[in-house]
Amino acid sequence: MAEDLDFQEQDEQELFEHLRIEADKGQALLRLDKFLMNRVENTSRNRIQNAIDAESVFVNGKLVKASYKVKPLDVVTMVLPDPPRDTEVYPEDIPLNIPYEDDDVLIVNKKPGMVVHPGFNNYTGTLVNALTFHLNQLPTMPGNTGRPGLVHRIDKDTSGLLVIAKNEWAMTYLAKQFFEHSIKRKYIALVWGDIAEDGTITGYIGRNMKDRRVMEMYDNEEQGRWSVTHYKVLERLGYVTLIECELETGRTHQIRTHLKSIGHPLFADAAYGGDKILKGTVFTKYKQFVNNCFELLPRQALHAKSLGFLHPKTKEEVYFEAQLPADFQLALEKWRSYATIMRTDS
Repeated sequence: MAEDLDFQEQDEQELFEHLRIEADKGQALLRLDKFLMNRVENTSRNRIQNAIDAESVFVNGKLVKASYKVKPLDVVTMVLPDPPRDTEVYPEDIPLNIPYEDDDVLIVNKKPGMVVHPGFNNYTGTLVNALTFHLNQLPTMPGNTGRPGLVHRIDKDTSGLLVIAKNEWAMTYLAKQFFEHSIKRKYIALVWGDIAEDGTITGYIGRNMKDRRVMEMYDNEEQGRWSVTHYKVLERLGYVTLIECELETGRTHQIRTHLKSIGHPLFADAAYGGDKILKGTVFTKYKQFVNNCFELLPRQALHAKSLGFLHPKTKEEVYFEAQLPADFQLALEKWRSYATIMRTDS
């Protein structure tokens, strides 16, 4: 992982990004420029190439070219000009679905396609921009700059429930529950294939060595963080299965990574291979049917259905549920109709 170096000169630190990246033990030989594209988040190929050309990138203390092949345990250091970033979150009048709100917490039913917090190329139109408009003040915590009120998140194209802290005490109290894995979270997922029985998926989740945008399952804690997902079959629909997932831990892309690892990627999940026809017949009519489902649900079939936690003020357990959004429901109904036809024909 990239980490900030401890430089003495504060002025220089404000103007530049000083990064140190150590290649993993299992790193395959890879060109330096491609390696950095995978490992340095929120940057561009042009920015990395400029840094290499400006002799601002070193491997094991030596200047190298873009064509240098990075090997296991190589230490890459680089200095990048830190582009001006607007650290202020601007309020935007964006409609929100708020099932519940009191003086301490706010529950949002996030629509699919909405980014949760501002970041590279997404400084506006996010949930945090909307919340900043809705509320006068949101708390922050150390290391949480730009993400006021957030104690957890869901992916841009995942729909469903999020809890927002409205003051510092609520944020601290909720963050402790997430840290202790006592928050109860259930998701509804439509996956490829016929899942035979209920089960639990465990393993270490870490960044994919070749593509930093996606996660991968690993066998040891050196390459990832421990993760646990319990799943239960709700409905078998022929070539897809509707399941409920309960998170014991909350890693990035946890459900998406876990289900792909057991051969059942989420339906329509482009990042994890679910946007292709993985099960079913070779008939043209079937292919057209699946493509129609993809058009109805052009995102991963994942919805944060429920959320349960101890309320910061009352210390009593509260529980919230959100119905499936229209795009998910429409695709599901099509699969139900198809499964009925399959059963009738057989």
